[in-house]
Amino acid sequence: MIAFFAAAVIAATPLLFATLGELLTEKSGSLNLGVEGMMLIGAVIGFVTGYSTGSAVLALIGAFVAGAAGGLIFAVVTVTLRANQVVTGLTLTIFGGGVARFLGDDLIGLSVPLSVQAVFKPVAIPLLSAIPALGPIFFKQDIFVYLGYLCVVLVAIYLYRTRTGLNMRAVGENTAAADAAGIPVTLHKYVHICLGGGLCGLGGAYLALVTVPMWQADVVNGRGWIAVALVIFASWNPIKAFLGSYLFGGLSILGLRLQSAGIHISQYLVDLFPYLACIVIVVISTHKNRKEDLPPANLSVPYFREER
Repeated sequence: MIAFFAAAVIAATPLLFATLGELLTEKSGSLNLGVEGMMLIGAVIGFVTGYSTGSAVLALIGAFVAGAAGGLIFAVVTVTLRANQVVTGLTLTIFGGGVARFLGDDLIGLSVPLSVQAVFKPVAIPLLSAIPALGPIFFKQDIFVYLGYLCVVLVAIYLYRTRTGLNMRAVGENTAAADAAGIPVTLHKYVHICLGGGLCGLGGAYLALVTVPMWQADVVNGRGWIAVALVIFASWNPIKAFLGSYLFGGLSILGLRLQSAGIHISQYLVDLFPYLACIVIVVISTHKNRKEDLPPANLSVPYFREER
């Protein structure tokens, strides 16, 4: 069981980064359904950078910048040009898939250098890794997993303990009132959409550099859509997003673990579990009544200052 939960943490890490990225985007009032596309862009750019330079740091920077660039495209089209956010997000997903196929066509079967793989080897944290049960699960992981823990803490502090985070939430809840109060609405939307895109790019990079350090055509494999559902599951709360990501991480590897335990069940059937859970989440979300469980009031609503 400890080995299963430790593997679930690894499987959950790309979901965690993507969920946090989409959470920041939606908290600022923008609904970006292009998470899958930004993860693919981050994955291919991170892999290309790591393969070309042999540097794990440059690979992570490249993945973050690539994901942020995808977010910037979304921001320009929806915030400045005021296009439909749902359509733009779906288009961004298609665009990201095209970029990944175009850049990754000659990379299929190639692996990142050993110098990059070595950086992401599991590292035990002294004292914490010795905690019974919890230590081997959470504190004998690679530095990318630890970065995920850090991001959860930083996002939670930013949202609920900083003035800038409060202003950002105000933009998502009541854009007109935030604008009237002197908060730079457009700047907040641009920054958080790009930051969210960068985190999605890191989620994709984890898949290409750590989970399977060999390029595959569809390395993300629908995880971006699960991340979108996880934001709803987490009620736009980073701590709940942390828990939800590990739940879905466990579901994603459940089939392999059952088979290794001698329980014969179709892998295709087990692969349906995360997506069935997404459907259940969406249904349950329609019955949420508490204000803290509801999405930002102005989510996906285009803002026209002239109509304020």
